[in-house]
Amino acid sequence: LEAPQRSNLYNPQLPPLGLLKFSAWHKVQGDKVYFAQGYDSVEGFQPDQIYITSLFTYAFVPVHGVINFYHKKFPRVPVKIGGIYASLCYEHLLKIFPFIEVFVGIENRVENILPDYSLVPEWHEKEKKSLLFSSRGCLRHCRFCAVPKIEPVYSAKKSIKHLIHPEHTKIEFMDNNFTASPYWKDILKELQELGKEVDFNQGLDARLFTKEMAEGFRGINIPIIRFAYDIKSLKTEEALKRTVDYVTNIMQLRGREIIVYTLFNFIDTPEDFFHRVKFLLQLGVVCFPMKYQPLEPIPKNSYISPKWTNTELKMVKDM
Repeated sequence: LEAPQRSNLYNPQLPPLGLLKFSAWHKVQGDKVYFAQGYDSVEGFQPDQIYITSLFTYAFVPVHGVINFYHKKFPRVPVKIGGIYASLCYEHLLKIFPFIEVFVGIENRVENILPDYSLVPEWHEKEKKSLLFSSRGCLRHCRFCAVPKIEPVYSAKKSIKHLIHPEHTKIEFMDNNFTASPYWKDILKELQELGKEVDFNQGLDARLFTKEMAEGFRGINIPIIRFAYDIKSLKTEEALKRTVDYVTNIMQLRGREIIVYTLFNFIDTPEDFFHRVKFLLQLGVVCFPMKYQPLEPIPKNSYISPKWTNTELKMVKDM
């Protein structure tokens, strides 16, 4: 089950990967699966297990709504909650809903299963995009990031072919740090052989991006490449200069094809942020501002860092 799309519980551009994997796993066991979005009447279907997904911690209200709705509808059926909000704020959930089971982190039973895209036919037939993780976790332990709490141990797959639907023409990687993978060469080789369009939506780590890596990326179908510049740092700027040089000269990507996520409203000052913006513009790449949101369950956009003002945040929004 997932909350209403308008609730901002999850990115409406992406289907709930965890639920699709659980569906595939249950169908292998011979079980029947019903996929409900929002407040569904679920006529003619009596579940013996309910799974509910959650995404960002600020979108906890719709999660609570669907828990209440389906628990009242099926009071004797076990309810299991997973996802980002559930993993980070399980105590918050259990205090309100002591009858539920909260799953924290990654479910290894379904990690290597091809998702059941039949649950989302519009995505399957129109987007034709396979979503996958070739690695979990990250070598970095950034204070603003939820990854170390949800995926504390870095692990990587040597192959991802089994996670790509044969009818899909695109592949979207959701890795938190693909560039740290010891198997990046193996993965890029598979992507070269497949020839499908590729996107790394979480961005790559410029500090780990090498000339050899750029040469490997040159052989895959990747129209846009993404990196990040979160905290003002001379080392990071040197890494980005080097990386942009590799990307432009080896991969032959230019300007708007190179995107850099830029964190603000964390420990930075507006001056720090605009320094990074200016630096990236001088590099000739796209600066994509990313507003910091605390990991606690508070309303979206309600947090204002002590070093920022609401007026300054609005200026960034209006950029």
